[in-house]
Formats: sequence, structure tokens, C-alpha cells
Amino acid sequence: MIKEGQVRIPSGCAIAAVISREGKRMSGEMITNAMKPMHERSNGLGGGFAGYGIYPEYKDFYALHLFFDTRDTRKECEAFLKEYFEVVHEERIPTRKMPEITDEPMIWRYFVAPLKSMLASLQLDEKELVARAVMKINTEMKGAYVFSSGKNMGTFKAVGFPEDVGVFYKLEEYEGYSWTAHGRYPTNTPGWWGGAHPFTLLDFSVVHNGEISSYDANRRFIEMFGYKCTLQTDTEVITYILDHLIRTQGLTMQEAANVIAAPFWSTIAGEKDEAVRKRLTYLRTVFPSLLVTGPFSIVLGFTGGLMALNDRLKLRSMVVGEKDDKVFISSEEAAIRTMEPDAEHIYAPAGGEPVIIKVKEGAY
Repeated sequence: MIKEGQVRIPSGCAIAAVISREGKRMSGEMITNAMKPMHERSNGLGGGFAGYGIYPEYKDFYALHLFFDTRDTRKECEAFLKEYFEVVHEERIPTRKMPEITDEPMIWRYFVAPLKSMLASLQLDEKELVARAVMKINTEMKGAYVFSSGKNMGTFKAVGFPEDVGVFYKLEEYEGYSWTAHGRYPTNTPGWWGGAHPFTLLDFSVVHNGEISSYDANRRFIEMFGYKCTLQTDTEVITYILDHLIRTQGLTMQEAANVIAAPFWSTIAGEKDEAVRKRLTYLRTVFPSLLVTGPFSIVLGFTGGLMALNDRLKLRSMVVGEKDDKVFISSEEAAIRTMEPDAEHIYAPAGGEPVIIKVKEGAY
């Protein structure tokens, strides 16, 4: 008999997301329950969530979530953090013991502000300093891993089915204006706590269903800009690509989508709007190594919004629905119906066409 987890399912993985355009905060229990009808898309080797607006009392500080293998590693990492940051609060991330989640590392969070003296001496803005500190810990400090580093947001992930991971982290006790979720079916890399989705850097988080064939080309290019891809997984690369395009290159979400899921040259040639045609030509010419090929559907979470995107051939499923001020995104309609039974305007976005939802200005 073939048992669960013994069969490779390349089309596996489940993604889901919800956002309130009005900035109304929702319990993490909603997104946890949304993953239950997509249980068969996972195999228990990775599940995770990202919530935005969950730390209003520390909204002006970067929330660093870390895994540690040992107490000594934690002490070493804390000493490093204090060289770069003012640590205003630190604590273990609350979890509940459950038989479905095993071998958990030490899980801590730190609310920090970059030291002005460090910003001045390194001549960096604060986001770049945080990004560099995260890269340094994740590449040079064995047994320590930063898995979340944004302001007023946090990622929670583990080895397990996502509906169990949500219970493990007590997500029902958190409220956010936006949530994303992922159930993983690893295809090329082992399941471990750091390898679960979402992958994050600063306030960007990515959940991904698919398997990209352009990994090596994408990785080689993005590492020229100081990013370190240590996990051999395509989702990590996609996260860094989007950070590079949006944060450091100043592209809009739409333009970033037009880079990683670029229209075919024949489609660009047929574009009747000359300004649009020139812009698309420019993006394809300047960023050819950041075209992501292969099947994918992703949801990018960011402060104040979400972006959902399929590969340009739409080789992975993704559906969108709405109800009142909320927008729902998922691999399957069943997950949307779990969050909102009366969801309306259910549709499948076209390949390569981003769905970008932003919270009303000032609402978060």
C-alpha cells in the first residue's frame, strides 16, 4: 500500500490569503481553518502563515522571529543583535504542545530598532541594515535562522500540516488586516522548519505553489546584489527578486509582475498603447535574468496589501473571491468558501496578470 508522503506530487502545495480593504483586523483562526479543505495538497513537511497588523503595540519596530538550535546559539545571536539594534522587547513565541508538531527548535521574537550610530557608520538606510543583518545571521551563524523581519507583521511556520501549525502557534490569539497561508509538498528540498513557507525579507512574504525551472539563472543574478540563497529553494529566490525589484529598484507591483511573469515578445509587439509597449520592452530588456519560468502561483504579502500572480501560462491553479471589504485568494474555491460561504465574484486570474489589493490609506 502507498502511504501518504511516499508519492511525489509536483502540483501539490496549497496557498490562501485574505485581506480587508478597510484595514479591519481578523483572527488568525480564519486563515488556519481555510487550509483544512486543502489538506491533501500538503504532506506534513511544511506549513506556515504570515499576518500583517498583528503587533500594533510595537508597530514602529522590526519584529525579528528566529529559530535557534541551542541556548548558546541564542546567546551568541542576541549579542550580535545588540551591536546593530536597540532591543526593546524579547520573548519566546507562545506555542502549545501537540503531538502533530515535533522536534521544534527554540522559537523567539525580538522587537528592535536600528541603532542610529550603526546607520551613520555604515551609511545605510534602516531597511538595508536590517536586510544585511538578516543575511549575516542566516549565512554565518550556524543554528540560528531569522524567518521573519518586518514591521507590524510576523511569519509563523513549522514542519507539519498548516492547520496544525496554526493551532501550534495559537494564531486564534492574533488579529491582522491581512493573512497568507501555505501548505507545503516539498519536491526538491527536505522538509525542515526554515524551509516551510512563507519566505520573508523585511515586510515582504511569499507563499508559492509550483516549481520554477529558472532557479539557477535567477539565483546567480540576484546574488550579485548581496542576497544569499542558502536554502536551495525557488521560493526564497522569488522573495529576494521581489525585494530587489520593488525596494531597491523602485518598481511598482505591476512592473515587478511584468518582470517575473513577463509577457511574451509577441504579446508585447502586439500592444497597441505605445507607452505600455515601450515600458514592457524596457523591463524585459533590463531584467532578463529575473524572468521566472516554470509553473507557479504566488501571493506576495506586503505592508498594506497583497499581490497574487500566476505564471504567464497559468500552469497552477488560483482563484479569487470577494465579499464586502474582504478579498480572498486560494488554490481552491473550497478554501474561500470556508472563510466566507457567501463569497462573490469568484474568478481565476489570467496567467501573468497580477491581482493587487491595497488597504485604504491610513487604515492600517
